[in-house]
Amino acid sequence: MPPTDVRFDLPEADAFTRPYWDAAADGRLLLRRCRACARAHHYPREFCPHCWSEDVRWETASGRATLYTWSVVHRNDLPPFGARTPYVAAVVDLAEGPRMMTEVVDCAEAELRIGMELAVAFREEEGAVSVQVFRPR
Repeated sequence: MPPTDVRFDLPEADAFTRPYWDAAADGRLLLRRCRACARAHHYPREFCPHCWSEDVRWETASGRATLYTWSVVHRNDLPPFGARTPYVAAVVDLAEGPRMMTEVVDCAEAELRIGMELAVAFREEEGAVSVQVFRPR
């Protein structure tokens, strides 16, 4: 069993991803957009996964998304997920185009529908980075 002081739900920011996590702390979702092919992508990378250009820039996303798919997790032994069960692990289609893995909050399981409109929210924990989640719009 893993030590209880290890957190599996928090990312480790590095020099490249620092702007992403700083924006999350300010309540903004950032994407990367390629200046060569104009396509946005997520997760943040230093190159475009569509055309391989390195001419990519940060941009603020609208925060709007639609639910693509989900699964309700009833058991997870890694801390702190066990204390959060059940929770909704989801994939959403961001308004800007990319798909993103996330969690849907503030929504009963019976209300979840493919294509439902969602808006970004941020889970804030003391002394930790803010993590993007989505809730119904």
